[in-house]
Amino acid sequence: MSDTVPETEFPEAGIPAGDVQEEAAAEAGLAVEPEYDPAAPAPLNVPRTPTGDADVDAQLERLGDADHLATDGHLEVYEDVHRGLRDALTALDARPGPPAPSPSYDQRAPSPSYGNRS
Repeated sequence: MSDTVPETEFPEAGIPAGDVQEEAAAEAGLAVEPEYDPAAPAPLNVPRTPTGDADVDAQLERLGDADHLATDGHLEVYEDVHRGLRDALTALDARPGPPAPSPSYDQRAPSPSYGNRS
């Protein structure tokens, strides 16, 4: 199997195909549509709203890197972002939070007469 492109011509202008195909077609006044490549980079332009947490916001911005990669490169970015978000969530669990509120009612044992019928 060969990686070379077979030599063909545009019947209307006799222009050879290959590396100079688009240039030659443009010189001849013919419009050449670029080949569609489904794996080519295509920015999604999804808006990213800041969360206020620097670690999370950095990971969300990292998702923008996938916009410039072919689809086969997205997995690496997504896994990296997932790992970063998981680490940020784990860090939240490790931070000491505010103290638990004290109960607002008395938790002593009920009086002896409570629940007894006389």
